[in-house]
Amino acid sequence: MLKLLSFIQKNLVWTIPVSMLLGLIYGYLFNASPLKQFIIPVTFIMVYPMMVTLNVKSILKGQDFKLQLVTQIINFIFIPLIVFFIGKIFLTGQDPKFGLWAVGLFLIGVLPTSGMTISWTGFAKGNKEAAIKMVVFGLVIGSLAAPIFTKIFMGATIEVNMLHMFKQIAIFVFLPLIFGLLTQTFGMKKYGPKIWNEKIKTKFPPFSALGVVLIAFLAMSLKARHIIANPGDILIILMPLAVFYLISYILLTITGRLLFKREDAIAMVFGVVMRDLSIALAIAMTAFGKEGMTIALLISLAYIIQIQTAAWYVKFIDVIFGKPIPKTQEPPEQEKTDALKVLDSERDISMIIDVKKILFATDLSETARHAVKYACSIGNKYGAQVHAIHVVPDVLDEYSSGTGKNLSNLVDTEKWKEFNRKNIEAAKIAMRERMRMTSQKVLEQLPHCPLSEDRIIVTAGNPVDEIVKMALADNFDLIIMGTHGHGQFEEMMIGSTASGVILKSSVPVLVARPSSS
Repeated sequence: MLKLLSFIQKNLVWTIPVSMLLGLIYGYLFNASPLKQFIIPVTFIMVYPMMVTLNVKSILKGQDFKLQLVTQIINFIFIPLIVFFIGKIFLTGQDPKFGLWAVGLFLIGVLPTSGMTISWTGFAKGNKEAAIKMVVFGLVIGSLAAPIFTKIFMGATIEVNMLHMFKQIAIFVFLPLIFGLLTQTFGMKKYGPKIWNEKIKTKFPPFSALGVVLIAFLAMSLKARHIIANPGDILIILMPLAVFYLISYILLTITGRLLFKREDAIAMVFGVVMRDLSIALAIAMTAFGKEGMTIALLISLAYIIQIQTAAWYVKFIDVIFGKPIPKTQEPPEQEKTDALKVLDSERDISMIIDVKKILFATDLSETARHAVKYACSIGNKYGAQVHAIHVVPDVLDEYSSGTGKNLSNLVDTEKWKEFNRKNIEAAKIAMRERMRMTSQKVLEQLPHCPLSEDRIIVTAGNPVDEIVKMALADNFDLIIMGTHGHGQFEEMMIGSTASGVILKSSVPVLVARPSSS
């Protein structure tokens, strides 16, 4: 079941059009009116999983006020004006359906931004943390503003019952949001943050994709006979949608290039263009009575253009904003100076935290042996345990990162996994022995160092991620590491690792550099 749902999620580019085509056929051949009873449960299936994975706490993190402000100004001032005037230009006519399509277009413009923002920002190697905050802000502000904006801009076109819209938004936004946050809280308490984030939370998004596909099927089924009797309606609807997304991409690309660095600009682009079509559909089909089906038709077709244009935009993202800085590349000198808190010589430090557990991250170089002296000295002073961790790079991940491609797609997956597993296990054995010898030498020089062989950790994966994860999972109070490795390549890698740990870790980090003498 989950494999099928994951397949649907990964292939929305064509599963949505197929679902709409099937809905068209079903609605033409059969009486689709009984399907109306499924609108509310299907809508809940579509919205609730998105809320389960939403990280509301992220809005308190980071220093990206300018980025968030500009994004929401575009979302709630420029975009509503753009869709309003596009509707006025392209969706005019005596038939009431034109006005209803204009309402659908306006709902798309006033209800930013979907959870897909985070996914597409990740695909393009943008700032995912900023994207998460954009989703949270957009969801809350848009849900409160939508009834008011719709009444002001579209009140002359269709009767807008603001109270009824607020009730529908409460049912399809805030109620799932509450249940989603409760699910997160319960899941983390029961399974722990690591299992919840890595194994359980990832199972929810495919259900949201299923809801999208089903709601598209329902919308097309309920309007099938009208569409087949008036095939030109599809072209009439697609034109203003295409113009809206084209204008949006041009505006956001120019703004991003002028105001923000690459990663932030990418987050802003997808934080605006990935409209929350799911909630727009839910509101259209529940807040406007029988006219909601006509409104929902335009919103359903917007899925096709939104996903297709996002896929093409990602393909040209490096041309538009430049290539991302490779993981192995040192950050600019000023950024390093700001990020790394380096100790140039051994000295007494006045600690302002209660240190009971120290995680010493080592690459087994001479610099690391120098850094362990800090770990031992601080450990002795505060009566803290010292644990040593070494991360063996995952061969497949390292090669893929170096080439910029997912090499698992080019080889036999099972054979490569087995080969990779054997290499990691062999490296673990070798590294554990080296660390045992290193710890013995440290103990010879510092007999009272609270580091022992039973406190050696060897793991595999991305060094930054594994160090940060271990420090958080096992409640370490301090991370200590060196700045350089034992060669030019290693120096570049460990420099990047130290910088990455400092930027990602919520646990304090002490970075030691040996004196030049």
